[in-house]
Parts: sequence; C-alpha cells; structure tokens
Amino acid sequence: MKVELLAHTPDPERLVATAAKLCYSSSDIGSLRDGLTEEKTESFIDMLVSIGHESVMEHVSFTFGIEGISRACSHQLVRHRIASYSQKSQRYVNENGFDFITPPAIADLPEANEEFSKAISMITKSYEKIADLLTEEHTQKFMDEGLDEKTARSKARKLANEDARFLLPNACETKIVVTMNVRSLFNFFAHRCCNRAQWEIRAVANEMLKLCLETAPHIFSHAGPSCVADGKCPEGKMSCGKIKEVRDYFASLKNSR
Repeated sequence: MKVELLAHTPDPERLVATAAKLCYSSSDIGSLRDGLTEEKTESFIDMLVSIGHESVMEHVSFTFGIEGISRACSHQLVRHRIASYSQKSQRYVNENGFDFITPPAIADLPEANEEFSKAISMITKSYEKIADLLTEEHTQKFMDEGLDEKTARSKARKLANEDARFLLPNACETKIVVTMNVRSLFNFFAHRCCNRAQWEIRAVANEMLKLCLETAPHIFSHAGPSCVADGKCPEGKMSCGKIKEVRDYFASLKNSR
C-alpha cells in the first residue's frame, strides 16, 4: 500500500485563519490578512479547532494518490460522499494477471493462504479465458459490420473487459485519487482511524493523517478517531476497549512532527 499527498490548497492554515477572521471582524477582504503572522495564525487555528468552528475548514482541500489497496477497501472509501474520486477502471484497463491483496490473517495461516492463492489463480485463468472468448466473438461481429481487424479487435477487447470484470474479486488491487476538504477529512478520520474500522482502510486513513499533520499540524491537531477527536468512544458495547493505547498512538504521531 502506498499513500501520497499529490496536492493541497496553498498555505492552508493561513487561508483558514483568513476565512475565520472575516467571521469575527469588520475587516474588508483586502485587509483580512493584515497582521496574520505565523504565530497569530497558529494561535487562531488552535482556537478554531478547540471550539469546533469547522465550516471555515471547508476552504482547504487535500488530494491523495492511493495504490496497492483492494477493491474491498476502495468500496469503503467511496462511501464518504463529500469527496472527489478517480479510480482505475476495470472496464477500460485489462486485468490479465491482476495484482491482488492478501489479508494478513490469511497470509499468516498457511492452509488458508494456500486456499486463497488457489482461488485467485483459478479466477485469473477464468477471467483471461472469458475475456479472450468475448474478444473473439465481438471482433468477428465488428468485422462483419465492416471494420478492419485492428479496429474491430480494439473495440472488442473493451467490451470483453466490461463483462469479464464481473468475475474479479474484492481482493483485486486498485488505484485511486481522492480529494477531500478538511471538514470531510475530520469525519473520515473519526470513522476510519478507529480500531473498529477494517484493517486496510484504517491503514490508509492513518497514512493520510500523517501526511496532513506534516502539512497543517495545527488544523489536524485534534484529528483522529472519535475517542481522540471528540474525547469519547461512540461504539458503546462494541468499543475496542483500548482508548488509552489509541490516544497514546495518535499523540505520538502529533508529537513526532
């Protein structure tokens, strides 16, 4: 798994402070940044975060490139609706010999890992066979309609991928570009950095938070799972029971920047 920060709103903390200053002063737009030194900006951001004034955070966005994750993980990721996504298409990209993600619990159990690998191998062969059969079928139809063989085969392969992909498993590796504003990231981290989140998306969320902390440490000073961000666990009887350990872990992330 690889998570990379591709881009973010320039000077994010100063922009948030500028937007917030408008809410609390009669300054005109042209003079809003006057006096916003680095020290005052940081102090202002700390105050905003502590009182939960999050609407001004929506002016700042972060774009991440994520690869080496499963389709199972990306399906969870795209449930976060206030975001923009661009994902590798299984319709246009041929998945012959596709890479796949093996859950650690399966990898650590030899018998389970052997069965998992066997199933992936069978799916790979079946996918390639179905795609090839469909390609030949569609190619002939396009040629009968008057297309030359090269053009017909190119169009046919795309149609073949479209239907052969129904066989691909949740383990299939994918790549995705994600853009979220800060307020959406707070919500994402609250849910997905939690110990109750699935292991893979939790790993992605933790990496994203680390990158955010490097760029805007004051904005994300309270970000993390609910027991960190809100000071309490919302899971009730389903709690992981490790609040202290979780808080210590995220405190160490913030202290290491």
